[in-house]
Amino acid sequence: MTRHDFTLSIVIPVYNGADTVAELVGALAALDIEGGHEIVLVNDGSPDNSLAVCRALIRNCAVPLTVVNLARNFGEHNAVMAGLREARGAWVITMDDDLQNPPSEVVRLLEYARASGKEAIYTWYGSKEHAAWRNLGSRFTNKVAGFVLDKPQGLYLSSFRCLSAFVVEHVTRYAGPFPYIDGLVLQVTQSIDRVEVKHLPRAEGRSNYTLRRLIRLWLNMFVNFSVMPLRLSTLTGLAISVFGGVATVLVLIEAMYYSTPPGWGSIMAAVLLLSGVQLLILGIVGEYLGRLYLTINGKPQSIVATVERAGAAQAPAPTETGAGIERLASRRA
Repeated sequence: MTRHDFTLSIVIPVYNGADTVAELVGALAALDIEGGHEIVLVNDGSPDNSLAVCRALIRNCAVPLTVVNLARNFGEHNAVMAGLREARGAWVITMDDDLQNPPSEVVRLLEYARASGKEAIYTWYGSKEHAAWRNLGSRFTNKVAGFVLDKPQGLYLSSFRCLSAFVVEHVTRYAGPFPYIDGLVLQVTQSIDRVEVKHLPRAEGRSNYTLRRLIRLWLNMFVNFSVMPLRLSTLTGLAISVFGGVATVLVLIEAMYYSTPPGWGSIMAAVLLLSGVQLLILGIVGEYLGRLYLTINGKPQSIVATVERAGAAQAPAPTETGAGIERLASRRA
């Protein structure tokens, strides 16, 4: 393995996390990691004072701390991608800022990853402290992922995961504006394992994932990393065509040998059904075309305003060739 500055990098996207991020960073900084560890905070355009809290932590943190400030809100997976690009560890753990994953589990996750010899370790929860609708959405997403992404059976796609530097290197090569971390990981490797960890109730506030954001995340997974929706559209169209052919034959037989009923209701039902199916298929095709259009036109994956380490703001690196990431080279006074 190529030599790295630290054994572990911990990447945390921050959004409305002003009340919890300081406690989380303090607990993570106190961990005893052989070979050292760093923390990378990514402020995802948070509307509260999360950025000020993160910047204040740089001066007092006991371990190297990097604060990446995005120019606006881009979404969790986009923020994690920005953080992965700043990580310098041989292993990288991603986790949320809400304290639902105990910091003590970080050491156990890292040790399991190193002992297993796998490239990626996902966590799963015996008891998940989320709302019922959120748990239902997670189960649905994992079921679809198994069908679309060739996900190993029984693997739960958690945001609390440990990735090797090899996986991170290849994942961060993705330049499109609609990243889905788990889809990218599954494209890179099948050397994956899982470990059970604790899941605590949310310490402060409520989840930042609304139903709208969950649907958008599901579309990123379903549309960006598979042509399965197009194949399903084709199969649906074929099935309806066969059904329509059979119905046509039956109608002709009825017209020739039996009295023909008025049929207005059945015609309208058929028209509404077929119109709905056609619009659904057009919507799926349009989603693909729209995302392709935005990608070709250079929609940024994220825009990094500043990267700060050890109290000194650093101008982000120039735009990387082919990376599709627009960066603002700005410095704080």
